Amino acid sequence: MEELERYKRQLLLDEIGEEGQNLLKTKSCLVVGAGGLGSPALFYLAAAGVGTIGIIDGDEVEITNLNRQILHKTRDIGVAKSKSAKEKLLELNPYINVCEYNFFLDKENGDEIIKKYDVIIDACDNFETKFLINELCIRNNKAFIHGGIYNFKGQLTTIIPGKTLCLKCLFEDVPKEVLQDDKRKGVIGAIAGVIGSMQALEAIKYLLKIGDLLSGYMLEVNGLNMKIRKIKLPGPNKDCPICS
Repeated sequence: MEELERYKRQLLLDEIGEEGQNLLKTKSCLVVGAGGLGSPALFYLAAAGVGTIGIIDGDEVEITNLNRQILHKTRDIGVAKSKSAKEKLLELNPYINVCEYNFFLDKENGDEIIKKYDVIIDACDNFETKFLINELCIRNNKAFIHGGIYNFKGQLTTIIPGKTLCLKCLFEDVPKEVLQDDKRKGVIGAIAGVIGSMQALEAIKYLLKIGDLLSGYMLEVNGLNMKIRKIKLPGPNKDCPICS
């Protein structure tokens, strides 16, 4: 009864209701990265009642993280991000299962972890790992929500193997603007909150099979001038080395 009361506001939604809430409890989502994007994504997945949430991150909390990584507090400096995140999620919602992976995703551990989850959220901060997530998800037929931020800008898209282009179709290599921008590590925390929250929303919609996903589209958000663009993407590249 207490658990139903917890989700009362979303149970009122026709698209969710008690049936949808029970379905969410059986579903799982892996979030790669417990930082700027991962923090809001994880919070909202837990708040919504997604039954099993995985957190993979090999970093420890640093003071420079705190302007955007809202899962962590000053007292957590030096603590593993996965451990800090798990504690906060269970404080928020003790009715969910949280799996902590205190290491980085790589080619050796990736397949074994990815295949356990229904949907993946790419909340990491480097293209090497993003391309790895893409490869693992294509190989294991797992949908994933790509997100990226820098400065005041953010972007996201939902990639579904066999239906949409993959990240390697979209970016053959690291985007030039990322390579050329010496200040690319600069970021305003609120844009991480916007994109990370949208990633959680996309994951929930995917798990419940409701609404229109950003599959086949890229959403770009410029927080400095509040311009939002939804760009239609081309289909899969037939010559793509990953998904063709």
